[in-house]
Amino acid sequence: MTANGDRSGEVASDPQTWLEEHGDYLYRYAMLRVHNPQVAEDTVQETLLAALEAKDRFDGRASVRTWLVGILKHKIIDYFRRHSREFSISDLASPEDSLEDVFDRDGNWRVPPTAWRDSPAQTLERKEFWRIFETCMSELPQRLAQVFALREIEGFPSEEICKRLNISATNLDVMMYRTRLRLARCLDAKWFTTEKARP
Repeated sequence: MTANGDRSGEVASDPQTWLEEHGDYLYRYAMLRVHNPQVAEDTVQETLLAALEAKDRFDGRASVRTWLVGILKHKIIDYFRRHSREFSISDLASPEDSLEDVFDRDGNWRVPPTAWRDSPAQTLERKEFWRIFETCMSELPQRLAQVFALREIEGFPSEEICKRLNISATNLDVMMYRTRLRLARCLDAKWFTTEKARP
């Protein structure tokens, strides 16, 4: 796989190289969003087949990788739509999501969050942080990870997510709350606490 797979203005002249040059990147992109190796593999295959069928319409204004990622995004959304169902709040409930061990009755922290060793910007530039983040995402229930990826990674507006996944705004809010709480706990345990202990 080439390191500079994002060259602008290139032509999609050799589809036989797409899998070798972009396959790993597309697979990681899909995995971060669907959290299922088979689904990630299937959506990448569907993406490459769709791109092969549409290669004559590729105009070179974006890189091949950017074009392929655009197709992959649609394939992932199609997957979410095909497998969506309405979740009730009780479906999403988990003892892990209780606030009782986080805040006291007055709304104060029981145990304050771990202080960041570096600034948020510096932390986000570190590859180790992203490895831990991906680990924490992979530990989420698949449905929560999917919704979080659409909202916070892809940047879809809430209304569009609700429409595409056939969920209510209330359920989306509950899912996002539970996801953020679980990610915060995981990152605190696996990243911030470990970072604080480092010299």
